[in-house]
Amino acid sequence: MAQQHLEPTDPLSGHVGPVTGDALAGYLRAQATEFLRALRQHRESGGTAAGAEDPVDAARALRRSVRRISASLHTFRPLLEPDWSENLRPELAWLSGTLGLEHAYEARLERLLLALHRLSGAVFPSQPVESRTAGAAPAPDRGNLTVGAAKAGALLDRQLTLARTRSHSTALQALGSSRFHAVADHIAVLASEVPLTKTAPTTDLRPHASAAQERLEDAVTALPLVTAGHPYNAEALIHGLSPDPSPHPQDAPWHQVRLLLRLHRYAREVLTGGNPPLDVRLLTAGQALDRHRDASEASAAAASAARTPRIAPATAYALGVLHADQRHEVEAARFAFQQSWQKQAVST
Repeated sequence: MAQQHLEPTDPLSGHVGPVTGDALAGYLRAQATEFLRALRQHRESGGTAAGAEDPVDAARALRRSVRRISASLHTFRPLLEPDWSENLRPELAWLSGTLGLEHAYEARLERLLLALHRLSGAVFPSQPVESRTAGAAPAPDRGNLTVGAAKAGALLDRQLTLARTRSHSTALQALGSSRFHAVADHIAVLASEVPLTKTAPTTDLRPHASAAQERLEDAVTALPLVTAGHPYNAEALIHGLSPDPSPHPQDAPWHQVRLLLRLHRYAREVLTGGNPPLDVRLLTAGQALDRHRDASEASAAAASAARTPRIAPATAYALGVLHADQRHEVEAARFAFQQSWQKQAVST
């Protein structure tokens, strides 16, 4: 299946003149301000839902601004003071990863429990799944499941709820640490003063944004889209339940494309002052890659649970079926990405 290289998307086709480092400085100041606002909301909440703002929303807002600052430091690093940006980037990555774990574990558990119910033919209730943060039992009722699936769900609930609780504690500790306060101090300074190089105010940003897009397109071209063109890729199951706990070898290039797509999106935001025009190609591609990431991580969690010592054969079987189901979801997401990406490539 021949790959067609996409024409560059120029969100500033109507813009006259270069977009310089001043635009980057404005964008970074705006993101730093958003970070400080979210941090204040999180502190006012006291880390519990009884506060003035939802701490979950505040934490997501913190991550949102941190990701955009970090991406801008990466894409436009020649325009920023090197010592400052290179020291801050790993700290931003640490903070974003730490804040994101709790939500990831909660979403993974919900995804796996819903899949277990779907696979066992359970009837879904009309009410939404209750949040595990309130200590509610997983829904729908496990009574509708087969014995093996019910025990598999209970095992996943214990393992992932424990992981979520630990990640919540880790995040709270991180937000109170001297390491976090150092990051927050850097971002507070960034809200008023961006350490650009001397030539940055007159340097055009668009070549750097174009380079980010080219890296994305090159990574997409290198993906095994011929394999992804099949609705079911049996090769993807070979290593699924092996003793090796390392990530699935087929998934890494797709995760990298997801990262590069995000860097490209954020670069477009910088060029447009935070308001890029809607790009259906990027939207649908990003949704497919998010689905891919979620299913990949869920399949790994099911495989990990299946390695638990001394579990009943029926439980292990249910977890194996669940793992295979999530690998099917991985392949479906790859197929959706391939269809969307190539369709847009043909139309441009």
